[in-house]
Amino acid sequence: MSNFGQRGMRAMEKSKRGIGGVLRELFSYSNKLKKPMIVSFLFAIAGAVLTIIGPNLLSNITDLISDSLFGEIDLEAIASIGIQLLVIYGFSAIFTYVEHYIMATVTLELSRDLRGDLSKKINRVPMKYFHSVPFGDILSRVTNDVSTLQQALANSLPSMISAAAQFVGCLVMMFVTEWRMALSAIAVTLLGFLIMALVMLRSQKYFAARQENLGTLNGYIEEMYSGHDVVRISRANRKIKKTFEKMNDTLYNADWRSQFLSGVMQPLMTIVGNLGYVVVCVLGSALAMNGEISFGVIVAFILYVRLFTSPLSTLAQGMTQMQTAAAAGDHIFDFLQEEELPEETGKKEVLTNVRGEVEFEHVRFSYPDNPEKIIIKDFSAHVLPGQKVAIVGPTGAGKTTMVNLLMRFYEINSGSIRIDGIPTSEMTRESVHDLFSMVLQDTWMFEGTVRENLVYNKTGVSDEELEKACRACGIYHFIETLPNGFDTVLDDSIAISAGQKQLLTIARAMVQGNPMLILDEATSSVDTRTELITQKAMDQLTEHRTSFVIAHRLSTIKNADLILVMKDGDIIEQGTHDSLLEKGGFYADLYNSQFDKVS
Repeated sequence: MSNFGQRGMRAMEKSKRGIGGVLRELFSYSNKLKKPMIVSFLFAIAGAVLTIIGPNLLSNITDLISDSLFGEIDLEAIASIGIQLLVIYGFSAIFTYVEHYIMATVTLELSRDLRGDLSKKINRVPMKYFHSVPFGDILSRVTNDVSTLQQALANSLPSMISAAAQFVGCLVMMFVTEWRMALSAIAVTLLGFLIMALVMLRSQKYFAARQENLGTLNGYIEEMYSGHDVVRISRANRKIKKTFEKMNDTLYNADWRSQFLSGVMQPLMTIVGNLGYVVVCVLGSALAMNGEISFGVIVAFILYVRLFTSPLSTLAQGMTQMQTAAAAGDHIFDFLQEEELPEETGKKEVLTNVRGEVEFEHVRFSYPDNPEKIIIKDFSAHVLPGQKVAIVGPTGAGKTTMVNLLMRFYEINSGSIRIDGIPTSEMTRESVHDLFSMVLQDTWMFEGTVRENLVYNKTGVSDEELEKACRACGIYHFIETLPNGFDTVLDDSIAISAGQKQLLTIARAMVQGNPMLILDEATSSVDTRTELITQKAMDQLTEHRTSFVIAHRLSTIKNADLILVMKDGDIIEQGTHDSLLEKGGFYADLYNSQFDKVS
């Protein structure tokens, strides 16, 4: 079975909360829900009570007419009852409108709060979570699941409340009017309840599987579209299409089963309602012939049966939507209840006059999902203020992992990392992040103007500073050619190469001006000529800043003050470029092999 199918099966096995559980989670999540929902319940009950008074008044009209068949009709009495009915049904409509208005307002606020909390949660979960869950799945929780939950609460829940109130009210009025006919109608209705309960129990797991599979499918689509060029170049179209079709079929099967089983409920409730009409008419006729009830009672009871069984159809349809909402709520609250990064309010250490001295002391690290596999075994290094440190080594040596540990994206197992003598574990993550500017191999441009992309979260940056940074990186000429210069919006209409994006990210790091710098393969997407321009910009950028450079092109780090050579999670050599070449060790082999490949 595919991974997609397995996730769907797990979802079917674990619809943990159900409708009641999700509602309890919502009430505990937001105190805003309780009072408005109580008020909404009261309006629903009031509207339902007014609705069920109507048949009793119609019974009186029927009796007045039937009693006057061989005499004079009391039009004034009928008109009086008609006015009463008009007022009753008018207020019932107003109460129902107010109930729906309250619920729509509250649920929209709830969806806004949920999206806000989901967005905040994304910044509080550990990095390991994003390595185990596709981005599209997280996106689906913020968009599809919240919308599904909001629509069900706004549309289905008020209708279900009104239907339940109407159902109970009709039950009372039926017993008050004629207890024998009430018992016969209830007997038929109980059959409908039993069928609805069985179908709900059967279908809920498919609703959970549908939401789970929808999130996974979104993740796969997002991944394939992001890597569309690679898919086309690799001629993997057929494979991608085949995998997508399997996922789509799995989603279709879960969706079809959930919709089929829930769709059965409403027709069954209609059959039960029609059967109730038959029972009431037959029994009522027998009682009327015996003179035990009037004809008006039969008319009233036919209306009561309609008012009594129509809530069943409403409840059946509402339960279909609420089952979908329960599955979506599971998805949302599972994410909101994920493990978060430890609280750091007690950490007060903040660096003010940053010198940039960094010390790694016997650092040991393994990823949380695989603690037995040690990635960094015993890493020690001392970096002086203002030094340019290059970290080199073969793929998988632990270079990027060391940078992630320095930034506290992950916590070390043992040892310590100090900046200006203060362990990073005693500073908040935000304080550590404020010390560094980063230029990564993966360039990120946001939809917005060039200015917004360069400034990004920094205030008070002048045009002169932007121009200086862009000229230093050799990107200013490109910006001049844009329609609106720095105010040009970078969207799909602007052709921008990978190299130009990388130069813009380097300029962004210059504008940020943080005291320390991390460069992770920052020149990987530029050509040789542009690399020379970029290298000068990098030299200017790293001047008087402690900087860490991860590079595979060893020619770009010849002027580094310190080169750390890593292999299998340890430093096996360290020194300057010339001293390491003279040593003739692993670094010399790496350096010479690059020129052998070129030749």
